[in-house]
Amino acid sequence: MLERVVNINSGTMNFPGVRQVGDVFSAELDALGFRTAWVDGEAFNRAGHLVASSGNRGRRLLLIGHLDTVFEPDSKFQHYEVVDERYALGPGITDMKGGDVVMIHALRALKEAGVLGEMQIKIVMTGDEESRGRPHSIANKALIDAAAWADYAIGFEDGDGDPTTAVVSRRGSSGWQLRVSGKPAHSSQIFQESMGYGAVFEAARILDQFRIALSDVPNLTFNPALIIGGTDVEHDVDGSRGSAFGKKNVIAQTVTVSGDIRALSPQQLEMAQLKMQQIVSKNLAHTSAQLTFDIGYPPMAPSPGNEKILQLYNQVSEDLGYGAVAAVDPRRAGAADISFAAGFVDMAIDGLGLMGKGGHTVNEVADLHTLPQQTKRAALLFYRLNSFAATGVIND
Repeated sequence: MLERVVNINSGTMNFPGVRQVGDVFSAELDALGFRTAWVDGEAFNRAGHLVASSGNRGRRLLLIGHLDTVFEPDSKFQHYEVVDERYALGPGITDMKGGDVVMIHALRALKEAGVLGEMQIKIVMTGDEESRGRPHSIANKALIDAAAWADYAIGFEDGDGDPTTAVVSRRGSSGWQLRVSGKPAHSSQIFQESMGYGAVFEAARILDQFRIALSDVPNLTFNPALIIGGTDVEHDVDGSRGSAFGKKNVIAQTVTVSGDIRALSPQQLEMAQLKMQQIVSKNLAHTSAQLTFDIGYPPMAPSPGNEKILQLYNQVSEDLGYGAVAAVDPRRAGAADISFAAGFVDMAIDGLGLMGKGGHTVNEVADLHTLPQQTKRAALLFYRLNSFAATGVIND
C-alpha cells in the first residue's frame, strides 16, 4: 500500500492525484467497515477531503491524516525507491502517506482482534494540508466539525522523525505583510525636515524594532522572508515573488515585506501582534506603514489533557518494549492539521506516523523498521483510550 500511494503524484494542486490517493485509502477503509465520503473541494479551490466514520459506542476518536504532498507534477521527485532493507525514498513517504498507512494498519489490527466495533472513530484525511484552500472557513469545515464531535484527536504526521518523541504542542503559523510609504524626492534631500527618511529607512526601523522587542520571547519566531523596495514596487504575495524599480539618487517611495509568525498559544500570538502594531504606528517623519496578518494555522497549545495522552502513549510504548516517549520541542514541530482540532478535544497528540527524515526535500526517506512499531503503538493506544475513558484505568 505504501509504495502504491507514494507512486501517485498528489501535489496539493494536482487535484486528480489527490483524489486518486484518497480512493486508495477509501477502499481500505470500506473493507474495514467504515462509511466513507469525499468532501468536494471546488468551493475552496482544492481537491477535497476524505472523511470516514465507524461505530456508535465508546468514546469518540478523531484520526487525522492528509493526502497531499509538496511535490507537484513538475517535480523531479516522483517515485518510491528502495534504498536498502531498512530505508525507502519517496515523495510524501513520511509527510505523510506513511502516517496514513500506519493509521490504516492499526485499524486493521483492531479489526482482526475483534475490538474495532467497540470504538467510535472518525477519520479526516485532508487534501490541502501543505497549501490550505481558501476561504479557510470552508476548507477547514470537515476537520473542525469532526473535532467538535470528538473526545480525542490523534494525528499521524511524522513529528520530528524520532520514534522516541511525540507532539503534544505545536506553534501556530500565519503570514504577515508590511507596506511602508515614504516621500519621493532627490536623494540629496533625505533627512531634511521637509522630506523625512524615506520608505527604506522606515522599513529597516520597523524590522529591527520587531527583533529588539520580541526575539527573546520563548517559542515565538517571526521571519521577514521577502522585502522589495524602491520607487515602483510589485509584490505578488501568493506567488512569493515581486519586482521593483528605483534609482540610487531617488528617495524610496515604497517598501513591502512579507513573512510569517509562529507562536505557542493564542495569547502569545495576540501579544506579539499587538507589540508589532505598536511599533509600526510610530513612524519616522514623512513615512507611514500598515501591517496586516493572515488567518493561518492556530497553535496547538500545551494542556494537561495533552500531557495525559502523552503519558498513556509512553506507557503503551514501554509495555510493547519500544522504550520511553517524550514530548517534541514545539520549536521543532511545524504547523499541522491537528492544530485546528486540538482546541475542541479533551486530549490531542500528533507525530504517530512513519518515522524518517528529509521531509519536503528530494531526500525524504522513511525508516521502514518503524512501520510495525508505530502500528502497534497506535492500535494499543486506541484500545486503551477507549477503556481508560470508560473506567479511568487501563485494561488490556
